Amino acid sequence: MSSDDDLLTPREAARMLGVRVATLGSWARVGALEPAIRTAGGHRRYRRADVRAYGEAASIADPGRERREQDAVRLYGQGWSIRQVADRFDCGYGAMRRILMRRTTLRGRGGNG
Repeated sequence: MSSDDDLLTPREAARMLGVRVATLGSWARVGALEPAIRTAGGHRRYRRADVRAYGEAASIADPGRERREQDAVRLYGQGWSIRQVADRFDCGYGAMRRILMRRTTLRGRGGNG
């Protein structure tokens, strides 16, 4: 069972938030989500509770996000390509791919992915 005081690596924290590790690093640099500690080797560690709270605050700040992501999954499920869905929501291909990967199983390559 996980505790709110558990320390997460940047990879684990990024996975929880559905972002890339580089994005998490940029948030740390600007003070948006600061690490709880740095290891002796200089590596960042984040408290699980802080990461969870940051994700919840981001959802509150953008209440339509959940609906847009559901709509994206629906369109992808109807056969739209990732690029088509990304264009529909004015989103980058990589960001849309990560959203879809979190919420559904991606189709194999072959013209529709």
